[in-house]
Amino acid sequence: MGTPFLWLIFNLFVLATIALDLGVFHRRPHKMKTREAAIWTFVWVGLSLAFGLGVMYFSGEQRGLEFFTGYVIEKALSVDNLFLFLVIFRAFNVDEKVQHRILEWGIVGALAMRGVMIAAGAGLIERFSWVLYVFGAFLVFAGLHMLFAKKAEMRPEENRISRLARKYLQVTKEYHGSKFFVRDKGNWFATPLFVVLLIVEITDITMAVDSIPAIFGITRDPFIVYTSNVFAILGLRAMYFLLAGVLGRLRYLTAGLSFVLTFIGAKMVVEPWVHISVEISLGIVAGILLVALAASLLVGPKAKE
Repeated sequence: MGTPFLWLIFNLFVLATIALDLGVFHRRPHKMKTREAAIWTFVWVGLSLAFGLGVMYFSGEQRGLEFFTGYVIEKALSVDNLFLFLVIFRAFNVDEKVQHRILEWGIVGALAMRGVMIAAGAGLIERFSWVLYVFGAFLVFAGLHMLFAKKAEMRPEENRISRLARKYLQVTKEYHGSKFFVRDKGNWFATPLFVVLLIVEITDITMAVDSIPAIFGITRDPFIVYTSNVFAILGLRAMYFLLAGVLGRLRYLTAGLSFVLTFIGAKMVVEPWVHISVEISLGIVAGILLVALAASLLVGPKAKE
């Protein structure tokens, strides 16, 4: 589907939205309130729906459903990882006024890395078709691991990325507003905010290792894989501030995502013998996530021990 012209236009659109966001709408650091976050979340969801309907109109129902399925999977995985961002920000005592700046630049890095990973994945699939079965087996493993692995307490300030950054970079002890680097006596120093940005970027890469193969399990079209990823990521920052207060209540979301990954992986493995249409796939994915969400809201957050 993705002609060079469509790739160019879409990426120009992405660059324009990021430039407007960083240079106009959020030029000055401020705490994003719930109302503002809700407005931006609805804007991005609306743009995503409009794009998906456009794909359906110009390229057919099949491609449109592939986009929406990929978007739902990526968005759900993104929401699950918002909790990690919340833990990271709290561990490093990041001011709420500059959290949106980290997330925005994190999104810029995420888009670049997703583009590289999707291009690599598409190239591998085109050259070695059996890679799809490897992706499928990996997703089954990832889903089961997500379901049964015991969660250890996360200490971002003590992880390897933080230690390496402080070992090889000159890092200031104090934050300097929204600056990632500062100059003192002719020397450049990284701020703790830059260390947090590195950790957020690495966290997103680990998330993409699951999500990108999952979307290739729905469609082989790199343009659909890329655009569904991009639209899910672009609205991630606003959704973080919208859901920050209720993330702890989504206790069954991880379990739901584990079933989604396992289903998509199994679908890829059995594809030569059992074909599951994209309509059925979308229904199953949406059904699993709705059940997980409903159960989380009905049961409530897990009691702290």
